[in-house]
Amino acid sequence: MNPEESEPASVPPDASRAAKPTDQPDEAKLPGAPEKITGEKTLLHEASGLAIKISVEAGSQPAKPAGEEEKESQPTDKKGAAAKKDQKPPLFKRPVFIVIASVIFLTLLAGGIILWLILHQFVSTDDAYIDGHVIQVSPRASAQVMVLHVQDNQFVHAGDLLLELDPTDYQVALDQAKAQVLAAQGRMVQAEAQIGTAKAAVQEAVAEVDAAQVQLDNTSKDLKRYQEVDERARSQQQLDNADAAQKNAQAQLKNTQAHKVSAEAEVTSAEALAVAAQGEFKTAEANQKRAEVNLSYCKIYAPTDGRVTERTVETGNYVAVGQALLLLADPRVWVTANFKETQLANMRKDQPVTISVDAFPGIKWHGHVDSIQAGSGSRFSVLPAENAMGNYVKIVQRVPVKILFDDPVNTNDTRMLSPGLSVIPRVKVR
Repeated sequence: MNPEESEPASVPPDASRAAKPTDQPDEAKLPGAPEKITGEKTLLHEASGLAIKISVEAGSQPAKPAGEEEKESQPTDKKGAAAKKDQKPPLFKRPVFIVIASVIFLTLLAGGIILWLILHQFVSTDDAYIDGHVIQVSPRASAQVMVLHVQDNQFVHAGDLLLELDPTDYQVALDQAKAQVLAAQGRMVQAEAQIGTAKAAVQEAVAEVDAAQVQLDNTSKDLKRYQEVDERARSQQQLDNADAAQKNAQAQLKNTQAHKVSAEAEVTSAEALAVAAQGEFKTAEANQKRAEVNLSYCKIYAPTDGRVTERTVETGNYVAVGQALLLLADPRVWVTANFKETQLANMRKDQPVTISVDAFPGIKWHGHVDSIQAGSGSRFSVLPAENAMGNYVKIVQRVPVKILFDDPVNTNDTRMLSPGLSVIPRVKVR
């Protein structure tokens, strides 16, 4: 026998180890086998004091008996099936979620369209405020304040007494005016009496003129008779006397006529004096009336209904004519809304308005458009814009719109709409 045939060839241990895994079935092909990991791992194995470097693929395992592999693969298959069974689709792919999301989207879309259609019918601005008449109460006479009848924020009616001033000086002036009226009245009566006297003197002068005329006529006849008588029947002295008497009568007539003219002039003068006296009397009466009015200014009354604001007067203060004592806020208010010029295209008179007041949230007032100012607010400002000078920057202008309340407001002390409060009006333009 050949020695080579009788003894089996010795196989190196490393060769047997390297070849052994090749005889095992491929574990990667078994169900439930772990996935291979690319790369290599270096294992250091110390045996008998020697370091043996074994290079194996990641995920590879030593070969196991077929029975054990089957046992291990069966639980793995069960776990995989259970995991697949428990695995559910994502939430956004579920039918219920899709239906609910579609309903919400359609609802929001429909609501947005409806909201746009509703808002498209209205124009609104927050640049609006309550406006009204504010009357300044000032004295028309200078005096010391004696009595003050009102307090801050008190509501008063037209004609209510607000305060009283010291009337002493004005009472004295009234008494003097009354005395001047009496004096002027006496002078007027005296002037009227002088007119009567002057008229009587005129009548007397007329009578004297008539008597002088008769005397002149008589002397003229005597002179004529003496002139017609024969010279032998009368003397020269008789003729001269008749001539002198006739001339004397003429002079007397002229004298009486001049006296008559003078008497008539006295009548005219007396009448003029009477007119002057009458004028003085009327002046005195006017002064008396003025004194009475000045005295009445010592009591200051409310010119209109309103609420007392900005009171600066106290009892004992000396006030001058025109000095601001207090303000009366008229309860009849309205809204001044400064809309942009681009919001006025469809705005018209009498369009309905819903008004919200910042001071009273949740409460709505109703009104209507009364008028639109003929010009922007900047045009009537103290310093209007000069767009023809320098660089020009276009700015959207605002135009004041007056809005009236449909129902009476400020009828009581609750929810007072005072001038200056901020409001938000919504005008229905379509």
